[in-house]
Amino acid sequence: MLLATQTPLVQAKANSSPKSDPKIDRQTDDASRRQQLYDLMGKLPPRDRKVNAKLVATEDRGTYLLDKLVLDLNGEEAAPAYFARPKGKTGKLPTVLFNHSHGGGYQIGKTEFIEGREYLGKPVYAEFLTSLGYNALCFDAWIFGERARPQAELESFKDFIWHGRVLWGMMVYDALKAVDYLVTRPDVDAQRLATVGMSMGSSTAQWAGALDPRLKVVVDICCLTDWHTLLEVGGLKGHGIYYYVPDLLNHFTTAQMNALIAPRAHLSLAGTQDKLTPLKGLDIVEAELVKTYTAAGHPENWRLLRYDVGHQETPEGREAIRQWLITKL
Repeated sequence: MLLATQTPLVQAKANSSPKSDPKIDRQTDDASRRQQLYDLMGKLPPRDRKVNAKLVATEDRGTYLLDKLVLDLNGEEAAPAYFARPKGKTGKLPTVLFNHSHGGGYQIGKTEFIEGREYLGKPVYAEFLTSLGYNALCFDAWIFGERARPQAELESFKDFIWHGRVLWGMMVYDALKAVDYLVTRPDVDAQRLATVGMSMGSSTAQWAGALDPRLKVVVDICCLTDWHTLLEVGGLKGHGIYYYVPDLLNHFTTAQMNALIAPRAHLSLAGTQDKLTPLKGLDIVEAELVKTYTAAGHPENWRLLRYDVGHQETPEGREAIRQWLITKL
C-alpha cells in the first residue's frame, strides 16, 4: 500500500525588510492554513449564517441548572442541545464546549454529557464543569442522539460524498457554529472559551481548536491519532467512516493540524494500550508540537499525558484536566 507523504508545514515567505514581524508572518500563515483545512471539509453551509436557539425547558439537576435547547446551527437539520449552568453564579462565565464521543452509541449523543459513558470518569461532565464555575454546552452531532437514524453513519457519508460534502466536515461545521452561538449569550465570557472531548469528541476538539482561535483552551482525550502512522500499522478499521476526509493526508499531518492551536493551551491525554492512537504516532506528534510551542514562546501551553490504559479516561487524567482548566481558562 502506498502511503501519503508527510508534507511540511507551509512556511511564511521570507521578508527581507527589517520591518518584518515574525509574529505577524506566523498569523498570516496560520490563517492561510486554517482556510486550507476548512476547504478540505467539503461544501458547507455559509460560515457566516446566523445561529438561532430555542429554549425548550430548564431542569434543576441539584448542583446545576440544565437548559434543554434546540439549536439551528446549519439551516438544514436542528441540533438538540444541553446547556449546563452552575447555581449561584451570575455574570459572564468561562464556558466549555463539550463534544460527545461515538462508541457506537448513536442513540446516546449529548446524553453522555449528563449521564456519562463506561469509558469516562466521574463525575459526569455536566456536573464536573459546572462545579468549576463554568457553563458548558453539548449538542447532538449529526447522526447521534435525537438526530440518529438507522444506518445513519454509512448512509449519511455516502449521501454527503455524492453532493460534494464530507460527514466529518458537517460535524465540525456544527461545532464551529456552536461557538458562534456561545459568544452571543450574555452569560458567556467570550474571552474564556474552551473545548473538551473524548474519542470522536477529542477529534472534534482538535479540529475546532485548530480552526477557531476563539477557543483559548483545548483538551482532547484518547484520539490524538497520527494519521500517517495509523495507515502504516493497518489501523484504519478502528475509526468509523465519519472520521475520513478526502485528500486530507496530502496537505496535513496530525501534528501540522494541531500546530494551528498553538500557542493556545492544549492538553492531550492518551492510553498507551489504545490501538486508536499508536505509540509511534504519539511520539511523532508530541515531538513536533514541542517544537511548535517552543518556537511560539509558550512551551508550557502544550502537554501530552500518557496512562497505562486503553481507550478510557483515568481518575489521574480527570484531575489533570481539572488543573489545566483552572490554570489556563
